[in-house]
Amino acid sequence: MGLSTYRKKRSFDVTPEPQGGKGDLAELRFVVQKHDASRLHYDFRLEIGGVLKSWAIPKGPSLNPEDKRLAMMVEDHPFDYRNFEGVIPEGNYGAGTVIVWDEGAFEPLEPTGSKTSDEKLLLKALKAGSLKFSLHGHKLKGEFALVKLKKAENNAWLLIKHRDEYVNETDVTRKDKSVISKKTIEQMAKNPAKVYGKAAIKATTGITKKAAKKFTKKSSSSKSALKKLASKAPSRKKSANRTPGY
Repeated sequence: MGLSTYRKKRSFDVTPEPQGGKGDLAELRFVVQKHDASRLHYDFRLEIGGVLKSWAIPKGPSLNPEDKRLAMMVEDHPFDYRNFEGVIPEGNYGAGTVIVWDEGAFEPLEPTGSKTSDEKLLLKALKAGSLKFSLHGHKLKGEFALVKLKKAENNAWLLIKHRDEYVNETDVTRKDKSVISKKTIEQMAKNPAKVYGKAAIKATTGITKKAAKKFTKKSSSSKSALKKLASKAPSRKKSANRTPGY
């Protein structure tokens, strides 16, 4: 799919979203972002083929195998999006507040020991419409499957938890804080500390005049949010007690 659709939908001089990035870490990464846009949902993203393959999950993920969660596949996102938190200004695609609800390493159920080979397996499974993988996140752990619905829209999938030691009937979305900033979605909306992109905050002078002019036309209500100082995302920590696959 590539990033052409992602970039066409966005104007990077007025949105703080990242434009690129390379998956240069030793392990494949996943991220789940809680996104309060026109409707609250969770964006589930897997690093495959140098980008983040992405699905929007209206009800969020679950650790209960009985919960088969609808997951609508959307455009690929750049690798740097895995660290994105902040406010997408009104008037932009996906306008609303974003936090990193969960993140970590992942792998196919039968890892090869090679990141490149694992990605090839995952790409093949993606094309076949049946992805099976292990997550090593802060909140999501164990085996999961993404299964494409054959008699539905082309982009409709189901996210299903496999039965393993991490099964839990308690609603995991009740854990509502970011694993990066430790903020809730409401707290992030009031004080978006992390900003990325061409319109990112300059350390002492605020946004550029050009960006400010365009931004004011689109949304004066979000202008104050974009004048917060930018800060780097915290360093990633490897998953503790990582299991090697099932």
